Amino acid sequence: QVQLVESGGGLVQAGGSLSLSCAVSGRAFSTYAMGWFRQVPGKEREFVAGIVWSGGVIDYADSVKGRFTISRDNAKNTMYLQMNALEPEDTAVYYCAASVGDTRYRLARVYDYWGQGTQVTVSS
Repeated sequence: QVQLVESGGGLVQAGGSLSLSCAVSGRAFSTYAMGWFRQVPGKEREFVAGIVWSGGVIDYADSVKGRFTISRDNAKNTMYLQMNALEPEDTAVYYCAASVGDTRYRLARVYDYWGQGTQVTVSS
């Protein structure tokens, strides 16, 4: 059974930084496409960043490009999201997700496993 556990959320002032981690257990981590999504109440889950290890592909939503950095450490079975220059609009619950075979990482529906989510709140 695959489990994803996020950590690192919290409260930060606008312009500040936070780093999120996603620890993966259960299956060969290096074969996954991985992604970060976020969601605010009343809205659909939104793609933030995705990474496909086998192809070296990394991609970001336009709203976070240049401010957020996604990375993964296969030796530690962990994915990260470094968030800099945070804005109040970044406030959301952030989720990490893993896809076993589908690398269309922008689509929430292709992911097989999800973490429990971690709250990120950016004050103005």
